[in-house]
Amino acid sequence: MAEGRAVLVVDDEPSIRLLCRVNLELEGFRVLEAATLPQARAVLAEERPALVLLDVHVGVESGYDLLAEIRQRHSELPVVLLTGTDAMELDEVERALADAVLPKPFSLDQLGATVRRLASV
Repeated sequence: MAEGRAVLVVDDEPSIRLLCRVNLELEGFRVLEAATLPQARAVLAEERPALVLLDVHVGVESGYDLLAEIRQRHSELPVVLLTGTDAMELDEVERALADAVLPKPFSLDQLGATVRRLASV
């Protein structure tokens, strides 16, 4: 069960963060939010989420920068990339660094299934 498990959503779009928050809270997850990479770093310094949902483009910043940091410091922490770019356009290295890729727009079923699968590890 997901009760109390935290998920960090890193996306500069308030509507995406809200969509994730509402739907994941309905599934029993506690949702943490960050609109910028510095905010995400601050959350990760204080919290230990079960999973990170990370936009590839966070404003003018690259989500890959944070992904690389997570892999160095918290290698066991699952990361799901959220991308408006066609997932097939991501190169093999980018896909290999992430535990999953959710192309935008994603369905609520895709979101829930991916988070349940990876946050339960």
